Amino acid sequence: MKPEEKRLRFLLGANTPQGFVSRYDQLTDPQSGMRTYIIKGGPGSGKSTLMKAVAQELDDGCAEVEYIHCSSSVDSLDGLIIPSRGFAIADGTPPHALEPKYPGAVESLVDLTSCWDDDALYENREEIVLLSNRTTKCHEYCCRFLSAAGSLMGDSYRIALSCVDTPKLNGYLSRLSERELGRKCSGTGKEKVRFLTAVTDQGVVQYTDTAKLLAKRLFLINDEYGAVSRLMLCYLRSKALAAGFDVISCYCPLGPFDKLEQLFIPALDIGFLTSNRFHDFSMVVNPYRIVNCQRFTEADKLKEHKKRLTFNRKAAAQMVAQAETLLREAKELHDQLEEYYIAATDFKKVDALTQQLIAKLKKHG
Repeated sequence: MKPEEKRLRFLLGANTPQGFVSRYDQLTDPQSGMRTYIIKGGPGSGKSTLMKAVAQELDDGCAEVEYIHCSSSVDSLDGLIIPSRGFAIADGTPPHALEPKYPGAVESLVDLTSCWDDDALYENREEIVLLSNRTTKCHEYCCRFLSAAGSLMGDSYRIALSCVDTPKLNGYLSRLSERELGRKCSGTGKEKVRFLTAVTDQGVVQYTDTAKLLAKRLFLINDEYGAVSRLMLCYLRSKALAAGFDVISCYCPLGPFDKLEQLFIPALDIGFLTSNRFHDFSMVVNPYRIVNCQRFTEADKLKEHKKRLTFNRKAAAQMVAQAETLLREAKELHDQLEEYYIAATDFKKVDALTQQLIAKLKKHG
């Protein structure tokens, strides 16, 4: 891989306190001219393998490729985005179901259901339904534990927020934004939303290499409770967009709509990573700057809530651990479900469809 080539790894869906949250609306912008290919098929019918084959054939020499991983099985691909070749491809089945909004004009279907034997699947319908329902239940229970963890961490966040030294923080942010974001950009300021971390069957996963590829200058924000870091990142995000810079905003899976935890401004080669016990970047990143958020916190005031904060932290960790256990159970059930589809699928047909698709995609480049 050439030095200027970037292989970025993200997630566009995550298990959260609100259930499975999909960001697949961020896959492509219909106005960009990029085409989207939506794969339809069952578990084990070759969707991830197809995307890996496409990547192997087409990502060489591309300046930037996004690999979108599956939060329920992080070794699997759920999507692939190659802007320089003008396309994105994604698994369009639940829980991140995708349907064409502009059929043919923007999106095209890749139908792997034509490659399986319906009668063979029908004969095993009782086992398939049972395994599917059990898998769904595991995910539901997982999200309930994440909801409990989110409530506990939210309580700690509100306590920490009440202890922020706002004037001191505002002064720092004013100086920081003037130094790092002082110049104007000719762009219009567009935002991409991603997950850089997720609770998965393999524990809490964080794509540190992606952060390193996106920014040579990484600010490591040490913030146990997420109050100061959230204020910082929301401020910097707004300033960057207003100045015309494109940003990549990455949210926490325990607060997928309002807990901004990583922010990248690629044009400035700068990034900001929140680091704490939930996702610790301190041992894997050589930071450009370290921001210890304790300096913006009234320590004596925070200390008054020490017992409650300690309880919340320990209990939340137990809730997250139980969610991970349920995701491992769901993965085992899903693997059993895949066996029925693998046995019923004609993979020669899948290979033929894959090669036809690759030939078509090569024309885009």
